[in-house]
Amino acid sequence: MTLIAGRYRLLDALAEGAAGIVWRARDETLGREVAVKEVHAPPGTPEAEERLLYARVEREARAAEAIRGPGVAEVYDVVVERGRPWIVMELVRGLTLAETLEADGPLPDREAARVALGVLAALTAAREAGVPYRGLAPDRVLLANDGRVVVTGVATGTSAPAAPPPGAEEDLRSLGALLGGMVADPRSGPLAPVAAGLADRDAGVRAGAVRELERAAGAGERPGGSAPADGAPVSGPERREHAEHREHDGAAGWRGGRAEEPARTGARRRGPGRGVVLVAGIAGVLVIVAALVWQAVRG
Repeated sequence: MTLIAGRYRLLDALAEGAAGIVWRARDETLGREVAVKEVHAPPGTPEAEERLLYARVEREARAAEAIRGPGVAEVYDVVVERGRPWIVMELVRGLTLAETLEADGPLPDREAARVALGVLAALTAAREAGVPYRGLAPDRVLLANDGRVVVTGVATGTSAPAAPPPGAEEDLRSLGALLGGMVADPRSGPLAPVAAGLADRDAGVRAGAVRELERAAGAGERPGGSAPADGAPVSGPERREHAEHREHDGAAGWRGGRAEEPARTGARRRGPGRGVVLVAGIAGVLVIVAALVWQAVRG
């Protein structure tokens, strides 16, 4: 039950890695749960390099406070305690992409495209805020319980002091590698050209791959095929189920509509003709007249 900065009470560890520990904590001032990342240098790091590392992490974390967007865990506060930076962030509940892939296997193409677009939005937001993302990996992508795709670990301090910040081209290259690891067939499946296009050197090809990714996520035609009637791409078992559904609906829908008029015409042919109806009407009138005469005779 350690209290950090007299405000953030550590409750239990959520994750631990080479760069530090992520704690579930309680903000005693605002009365809400948060995530607190405790940063520590790898064992054996010289003291001078350790200080530089902590300074870079603190600088990046303070810059990350300016990032806004659903795809990045919001940074609430950065405090220095025990000579190390502690990053206070939004607590996002869900599973990492790595955990999801390990438990359930590759994602359907449409879901993989949706996740990739969420990651791309987060990478773009981070770069525009001056904190280019480094080290994209499945264990740093959270599939939140509320449906969000959230990238964690924006401030890592892993870059060298003089290293040039990654640009949009490197963001897309990392995204292409991540996308290839999400799908069942990264070499010849529907999203294989998209993953390859994201890593292409030509800016036009990369832009086209992003547009194709948007269509694959549900904004239009899916890669390598035509769009279904509702504009939502499907794949795998969903694609077969959708095709069967279209066939079933077609019997009473668009294709059945052309056969509907002949069916009604046939029904009229099978019904009684005009002459038969006229004879039946005359017979009915004669029956009524005979009944009236019979009543008059009796009277």
